[in-house]
Amino acid sequence: MSRPNQAPAKKRPAPPPGLVIVDKPSGMTSHDVVARARRFMGTRKVGHAGTLDPMATGVLVLGIERATKLLGHLALDRKTYLATLSLGLSTTTDDAEGEPIAEAAPDVVEKITDEAIAAGIAALTGDIQQVPSAVSAVKIDGKRAYARVRAGEEVVIPPRPVTVHRFDLLATRREAGRIELDAIVECSSGTYVRALARDLGAGLGAGGHLLALRRTTVGPFTLAKARTLDQLEDKPELSLDLDAAVAAAFPRRDLDARTAQAVRYGQRVPAAGIKGTYGMFGPDGRVLALAADEGELARSVVVLLPA
Repeated sequence: MSRPNQAPAKKRPAPPPGLVIVDKPSGMTSHDVVARARRFMGTRKVGHAGTLDPMATGVLVLGIERATKLLGHLALDRKTYLATLSLGLSTTTDDAEGEPIAEAAPDVVEKITDEAIAAGIAALTGDIQQVPSAVSAVKIDGKRAYARVRAGEEVVIPPRPVTVHRFDLLATRREAGRIELDAIVECSSGTYVRALARDLGAGLGAGGHLLALRRTTVGPFTLAKARTLDQLEDKPELSLDLDAAVAAAFPRRDLDARTAQAVRYGQRVPAAGIKGTYGMFGPDGRVLALAADEGELARSVVVLLPA
């Protein structure tokens, strides 16, 4: 209850729509990051584009206000990681957070040559069939694999096609019974780097798991635009406003005033001849909608600036 003559607290205005590129810290889930962003951005309308495992750090894309409508349409099918892989030990989760399940004898690890490692990496580069980790978020009959594992179920995930565009070895460190590898991995969406570590170790007869992972790019978004959560809390600003976000992530179509007005009212307009989803911008440079051609007409996929 407010006191007599006490002015009511002013409601904080909603932030402008756009994207925030976060440099996610280790130990937080993507949902943890969203929860914290909601608090310091002053809105409940925050979502993320593609999860990042708790142990991983790096680029996580957040949508704010109307920009949450973009998240399901962003072309984030190419990602780059800096990874540290460990050979000689397998874990339940294929990463350092799991329990050890098999350890190779030191002499087995010592016999792994640099040439064998290079051949193993080459075999995991290009178009491959990959079995995701049993504790991944892949759905099996409508239920997440990790949820089935936690419930004590036996989980068998079929292999699926992924593309590893680049798997470059940067450094090799040999210790007693262990080999650590630093690598750059550029891959398609749906590729599990921890599964690459597991399969590389298995192919070399020693087992393997992922020690550390940092995502440096997601689609067109890079660490250059990313800020830590502490930086964002001190200065809660967008990385890209709505217009800049669409211009960065989609092909651009500029409209005249008459066509722009039709788009604002949700009407179909002549096709642009642009493949896939593209952004439609009015004469003032503001984005109106995401659209896609269907025959001779363009259909608005998401109206971002309605009449």
